[in-house]
Amino acid sequence: MTLTPRFEQALNYACIVHAGHRRKGTSIPYVAHLLSVASLALEHGADEDTAIAALLHDAVEDAGGQDRAEDIRVRFGDRVVEIVLGCTDTDVTPKPPWQQRKEAYIQHLADASPETLLVSCCDKLHNSRSIVSDLRSIGDDLWTRFKGGKDGTLWYYRAIVDAFRDHQAPIGLVNELDRVVTVMEQLAQEN
Repeated sequence: MTLTPRFEQALNYACIVHAGHRRKGTSIPYVAHLLSVASLALEHGADEDTAIAALLHDAVEDAGGQDRAEDIRVRFGDRVVEIVLGCTDTDVTPKPPWQQRKEAYIQHLADASPETLLVSCCDKLHNSRSIVSDLRSIGDDLWTRFKGGKDGTLWYYRAIVDAFRDHQAPIGLVNELDRVVTVMEQLAQEN
């Protein structure tokens, strides 16, 4: 597959939308996460629309709600925005309570498109890898970054692995996510 100028436009758009955003508790520009998710998606068979959605998967949730969704629809089309919305756990501000959002998101995966499952699984894989890396370097202090704290975060990542497996997300990605979440659980017990 060859990426067209649309992908470059989406990357530029993502850089603008997330300008100044950083990964939780770090100085890492947020776009690094978006690039990682898009890379994983492309490595696992994403077409261009799905790769664009991977770049924009947090834009609605973290940078504009429904107005942002409509802008993505105009710029990149219905298919891209539907995948982005499928990866969004809320489009309202203030966000609903954390546990409620996460439970609803897990339930929503039962009806998610294969493209949404791919992007979401890539997102969770990159997030879990980052958590494991940070657990190794800063230990239990890491959990203060997350609204769910240690117990909630561990519950969520294990539940998301199970949901992806139940709803036939790409098996290689699910198996890798399972391995990383298992390491996360082991490191959490050690700290």
